[in-house]
Formats: sequence, structure tokens, C-alpha cells
Amino acid sequence: QVQLVESGGGLVQAGGSLSLSCAASGRTFSSYAMGWFRQAPGNEREFVAATNWNGDSTYYADSVKGRFTISRDSAKNAVRLQMHSLKPEDTAVYYCAAGRDTGSYWLTKTRGYDSWGQGTQVTVSS
Repeated sequence: QVQLVESGGGLVQAGGSLSLSCAASGRTFSSYAMGWFRQAPGNEREFVAATNWNGDSTYYADSVKGRFTISRDSAKNAVRLQMHSLKPEDTAVYYCAAGRDTGSYWLTKTRGYDSWGQGTQVTVSS
């Protein structure tokens, strides 16, 4: 498994921006698909964005498409989630995840990942 540590969460006003980072340990990072999920109180964990093993393909939830961008830096064993035009409904704990790249379907599912970070809180005030 890959060890993951998120950073960059915080409090921001609606319309603002935040950038989340996820640092990964392990020599096999470059072979893993990476994803971001989020979970608001009382809700299930939901897919936000994902990138395949080499970064050539990215996937987004409809709710964040055009506002969020996922990118990976294999040289630094890191993946980033840039968030713009934030809305109060984006408030949640955001989790980084890593898993074997088994195709686009599983990249949007929590079951497609076997390593998770501890989460970082993002709060968007209205």
C-alpha cells in the first residue's frame, strides 16, 4: 500500500480558491491511479476527481467540473487538487486515495482504492 498525507485545507469565502496536496510514500506511486473524495457530515463519501496512473486522463464529478483541477507530480510523489469558485456545498473533509489503475469506472468509486489519507477539512463560508 501507499501512505498518503493530505494538506492545504482551511476556511475560505464563497468564490475563493484553495489548493490541496497529497504526499505519497512508496516506490510504486507512479503506477497508481490517484483520486480525491469528500465527505460532508451525514453524507456518504463521494467522488470528486481522479487521474490515471500516468496523468494522461482525468475525471471529475459533475458538481466540480470546470472549477477543480487534479494533477500529479510523479517526481515529487504528489497529487494536487486545485479548487476555484468554491461554494458552501463544497464544504467537507477531503480525502486523497490511491489504487491500482483498473479502468475509468473504478476510478470514480471508493472501492477502486485501497489506500487513503487521513483527510483535510475544507470549509466554505457564504
